[in-house]
Amino acid sequence: MPLEPIKDHSRTNQPELIQPLCAIFRRALKAEGLKYTPERAKILDTIIDFDSLFEADQLLDTLKQQGHSVSKATVYRTLKLLESAGIIQHVLVGREQSHYQLAIGQTGNTLLIDVDSGNIITTELPELIELRDKLCAAHGLTAQAHKLQIFVTKE
Repeated sequence: MPLEPIKDHSRTNQPELIQPLCAIFRRALKAEGLKYTPERAKILDTIIDFDSLFEADQLLDTLKQQGHSVSKATVYRTLKLLESAGIIQHVLVGREQSHYQLAIGQTGNTLLIDVDSGNIITTELPELIELRDKLCAAHGLTAQAHKLQIFVTKE
């Protein structure tokens, strides 16, 4: 079952995210001797608009629906670059298809993954965020984000 992108331009963190993510990506590309191309910029912008998990093919379809001509190879190479820069992260859902999510700007979310149907529920647990922050503070650290994946089945 393909995931549908959720566009919510009312999110308050989106404008704050675009510039720092572009800067992080530009630095990572420069370190690799690569350029920040318009295609890579559009891929990053499209990923920022996803509010949940996404698949590479879903990203490609969304780009094409928006009228952008980007090859499948460019999408996959850019995903690898974004992942190595720490901007997105690979999410283990199943063996059939790779899923990704934005890693920066996600303060903490929990994924409930139904292993039978592949359905994914994204939720935030304030208690977990509080525990995370307390644990980090005890070690003199500040949490930037976290990800918890729980694989579930119906009883």
